[in-house]
Amino acid sequence: MLFLRSVLFLLFQAVTVVPYAIGCVLVIPLPFTWRYRYTVGWPRMVLWAAKILVGIKYETKGVHHIPDAPVIYLSKHQSTYETMFFAWFLPRPACFVYKKELNYIPFFGWGLASLRNIAIDRKKGKNAMQQVMEIGTQRLAEGRAPVLFPEGTRIPPGQAGTYKLGGTRLAVHANTPIIPVAHNAGECWPKKPFVKKPGLVTISFGPPIEPAGRTPDEVMADVRTWIEGEMRVLNPERYHDVESV
Repeated sequence: MLFLRSVLFLLFQAVTVVPYAIGCVLVIPLPFTWRYRYTVGWPRMVLWAAKILVGIKYETKGVHHIPDAPVIYLSKHQSTYETMFFAWFLPRPACFVYKKELNYIPFFGWGLASLRNIAIDRKKGKNAMQQVMEIGTQRLAEGRAPVLFPEGTRIPPGQAGTYKLGGTRLAVHANTPIIPVAHNAGECWPKKPFVKKPGLVTISFGPPIEPAGRTPDEVMADVRTWIEGEMRVLNPERYHDVESV
């Protein structure tokens, strides 16, 4: 039954992404705010389908920590779920850091490209980091909310990857607070297995971490400590044999 529900969910995504992507192209002449609201309607619809077809629900913690001002979100990365969630849930338009090759994916990539995210050329090494700081600072000035996954790739539940400094370098460069985010979306929507599992995804927003007068390493130490500590609150059963942060 779970396999069948996952198949139906995949079909729903495949059927809806094409007309939505075509719509994203057609609304390009409209103001950015209108285009953004239209485009993020698809991930919101997908998460609705995940709830109806697969039984994946969500709850939030710590939303009161999000200020009415541009901030940078540094999040745990376990699943595709959180990328879709951030796109429509955050109070300010999100912008994601990702490799520019994703823009060339038919239909899905078109929607990404239309939203003026932070698409970088990873082949350029240090210049790629410069792109993140320059474009990220510009997006913050526009009132956007950069979202970065410091572990770089999706990490299985119960594990921690290496936290890279791109997000904290942007925060120090732009003197902008960071909201750390922990969640357990990988429990229901894992990285590789096709079958999705019903359950409750908890997305937890931490208190702002200020970068002023600090180094990117110092800020990242606080980010990692909060995220990995909160992961032990969300799913303590995953960490019985893991050393504390």
